Amino acid sequence: MDKSKRLFLKSKRSFRRRLPPIQSGDRIDYRNMSLISRFISEQGKILSRRVNRLTLKQQRLITIAIKQARILSLLPFLNNEKQLERSESTPRTTGLRIKNK
Repeated sequence: MDKSKRLFLKSKRSFRRRLPPIQSGDRIDYRNMSLISRFISEQGKILSRRVNRLTLKQQRLITIAIKQARILSLLPFLNNEKQLERSESTPRTTGLRIKNK
């Protein structure tokens, strides 16, 4: 077999198909925090559809559920835990000087 024909042959790698992140029984709802929290990054951002491996309809429903949960204060808009830890460990100065007598 010459090189030109060899390029068009499919490789024989075996791919394991991943399970979908949302099963048919899972209900996409703003109250289902265990499901919603899987689709939010550490900073509190909504992960993209490519990262989540969701269909377009599922991604839309997840986005709506996350936004509803944020409005109802079930989820924070921003997750600033790392920034809070840093600010607590380093004391801040107020800029006022104390005069020595």
